Amino acid sequence: MPVYPINLDLSGRHCACIGGGSVAARKVEDLLQAGALVTIISPVLTSALQQLVQAQKIIHIAQQYQPGVIGAFFMVICATNNKAVNRAAAEEARSKGALVNVVDAPELCDFTVPSKMTRGDLLITVSTGGKSPALAKKLRLELEDRYGPEYGTYLEWAGAIREQMKNRLETSKEREYFWQQTLDDEVLSLLRQGRLKDAEEKIKYAIGSTGLKS
Repeated sequence: MPVYPINLDLSGRHCACIGGGSVAARKVEDLLQAGALVTIISPVLTSALQQLVQAQKIIHIAQQYQPGVIGAFFMVICATNNKAVNRAAAEEARSKGALVNVVDAPELCDFTVPSKMTRGDLLITVSTGGKSPALAKKLRLELEDRYGPEYGTYLEWAGAIREQMKNRLETSKEREYFWQQTLDDEVLSLLRQGRLKDAEEKIKYAIGSTGLKS
């Protein structure tokens, strides 16, 4: 089934995870990295989740799922090893307006979570629509080899000068030309080699060619 790709801002959003096993631990870690406020509902937790509770990074409701335990959440992830429990929790969460993800049951989901890789602010995701997680993982590993940390470094620099260039260059054609000059194989190769000063000089040259003082 076709899906609509979207990146959600979860900063300050209340999200819940039903289940306290290793899968739930991975889901919780991703939610925390996205800035979500996380509640986990499970009588038993992995050691990693227990540490997060002790550090007061997540809220723990120490009980098995039962109707009525799910409050007002923006998102609920159902990650127990019991399909019936996952289905019941998903139905309740959806009835209360939450976005729902059920692990290993894409037909019950409002959204699925793609395999991902990050390089600083660069985020690349791979989805197979739940048909082959193994293929998604394989492709993600190939992408990790192809796109190294130099892309994250480049984005830091690009972000720092983006507004300046928008104010300096009036037309989209001028801006496109400038970014073509800064985002080329030579700059990325220099960053990959750790030659940051040389890469910075090349970008400064591109800035100078526009008449903008660097």
